[in-house]
Amino acid sequence: MARIVVLLAHPSPEHSRVGTAFARRAQALAAADPAAIEVRDLYARYPDYLIDVAAEQRALADARLLVWQQPIHWYGMPPLLKLWLDEVFTFGWAYGPGGRALQGKDLWLVASTGGAEASYRPGGANRYFFDAFLPPYEQTAALAGMRFLPPLLVHGAHRIDDAEMQAQAEVYADRLARYPNWPELADLAAAAPCEVAADERPDPGA
Repeated sequence: MARIVVLLAHPSPEHSRVGTAFARRAQALAAADPAAIEVRDLYARYPDYLIDVAAEQRALADARLLVWQQPIHWYGMPPLLKLWLDEVFTFGWAYGPGGRALQGKDLWLVASTGGAEASYRPGGANRYFFDAFLPPYEQTAALAGMRFLPPLLVHGAHRIDDAEMQAQAEVYADRLARYPNWPELADLAAAAPCEVAADERPDPGA
């Protein structure tokens, strides 16, 4: 099993220069060292949206870092990634009583937006700084006992020039290659406990 699992979650990667450039860098690293990195393209793997939950959970068993590489859709996840989260991060496995499968792992969001960075602020088209849209990701990590790493964001992805796109792809590849030796992680605290009571889910045997 790989130490880093990268989930590619772009519904139409053929229309994404940034997503394609990033995916190629991750796939090259995975080809060079399959024990270090595994790239799982969700839309290629599950075109029928029928997720093999057991296989996805096995893929995460020995991983230290889970990467969600995605475009931002309506301020959140593309639909298949959200379905993957719903079905794979199960009660009793990822969170809740007995749900310790992901404890101590890291979660890294690598995302692109159509809107320019300037649009994410009061008075801009998106009204809020981008950080305002991160709490669902942060809390998902916390609930599963994972540490949420500082995201890598590419704003205005369809307007970015080739030089900047390649520079950002180099940063991405470098971070994957050097993980966990990132300077900003030295003082990043572990995830705080986030307990879920056993009675927050119905008893399946009732």
